[in-house]
Amino acid sequence: MSAQVSMKQPTPPPQTWRPIIVCFGDSLTAGYGTDPGQSYPDNLQKILDDSNFPDRVINEGVSGNTTKDGVDRLPHIIALHPQLVVVEFGGNDGLRGLPIDQTQKNMSTIVDELKASGAKVALAGITLPPDYGPDYIAKFNAMYPALAKQYKVPLLPFLLKDVYGAPGDMQDDATHATAQGNKQVAANVAGLIEPMLKH
Repeated sequence: MSAQVSMKQPTPPPQTWRPIIVCFGDSLTAGYGTDPGQSYPDNLQKILDDSNFPDRVINEGVSGNTTKDGVDRLPHIIALHPQLVVVEFGGNDGLRGLPIDQTQKNMSTIVDELKASGAKVALAGITLPPDYGPDYIAKFNAMYPALAKQYKVPLLPFLLKDVYGAPGDMQDDATHATAQGNKQVAANVAGLIEPMLKH
């Protein structure tokens, strides 16, 4: 009889699964030029933790990525089974002067495939330096609202809102946020996605 008692299985631990939020983008998401733990996704995790959201934030930013690279990485992102993906691409396409219609097509593919996988999607836009010319910049800037309207997803028009031009918030390259700036970027993104999350 004692042998049967010893075969009793221990009680399994409670499930610690947490919904996944993927921050999917380029160097602005990766935290280029800052120390580990100082990217905007790192700060977003702190904000969500402080607000008692259960979600786990995964940083899938890769410096230098174009929208084409984003399309190529889609299978990996979808395999993470995220409940929500914050999509931030386009800056490197613009800086390289790539055709905007191709950039928009790639962005459409990214949003479409993520939504088809069952993930919620939020868009974070970016703009370009003025020396790229008003016509190109205007078309580039219009891409994000057009995508948000087409796919009915929330949009943060400018990821670096209240960061760009703020003292101490931008690195010397005038492109990437500092560690301090990334705290505000995280606050911007948190305001975008919190209505999409469940406590």
